[in-house]
Amino acid sequence: MANIRMEEGWRLALHDEFDKPYFKQLTDRVRADYAQCPVYPPASRIFAAFDSSPFADTKVVIIGQDPYHGPGQANGLAFSVNPGIPLPPSLRNILKEVADDTGAPAPADGDLTRWAREGVLLLNTVLTVKHGQPKSHAGLGWEQLTNAAVSRLSSLKDNVVFILWGSDAISKRTLIDHNRHLVLTSPHPSPLSAHRGFFGNHHFTRANQYLTQHGLTPINW
Repeated sequence: MANIRMEEGWRLALHDEFDKPYFKQLTDRVRADYAQCPVYPPASRIFAAFDSSPFADTKVVIIGQDPYHGPGQANGLAFSVNPGIPLPPSLRNILKEVADDTGAPAPADGDLTRWAREGVLLLNTVLTVKHGQPKSHAGLGWEQLTNAAVSRLSSLKDNVVFILWGSDAISKRTLIDHNRHLVLTSPHPSPLSAHRGFFGNHHFTRANQYLTQHGLTPINW
């Protein structure tokens, strides 16, 4: 098995992907880009979503697209930014819906590591991006790896909540066994679409109701 540094449960779940030709081509290309130009997140944070939410502990999955492409924003978790970074519009809308849905007070920053520690996998479909070039690493192979991650969760675990916002994320619902898991879908939290059904989707309370019904600890959103 390729020597991939990743949380052990995820490394075992995804081990067969790391020896496939696409993954070597992907990592060669991504390494070359990191050596030549700014790429986000920092290389040490590429697999942060997996490391922050171990496979055995993952209870909720939120799917993003690709990392933020501005300096200092991306920290390896979908929609999340480091402390001190202004909230991007989609994240601002997510936190507004959390407050409206759950009554939770506004957090001090946009670092969603606190959710990851509770078992929320914040997984971008594509794990790297060039500076200022959204979707510049789409189509290189990350999608195959992240699809495999969703498939492994679906097949190897029970009672996971999959939260899919927007058409890109919703396309992954075909990878999920709807009899074993809860799948929640709505428009994306982007300002372009949030008012078309993201606001008021109640995904955060619905996720917690499902977890509680299945004997799992709810998320402190």
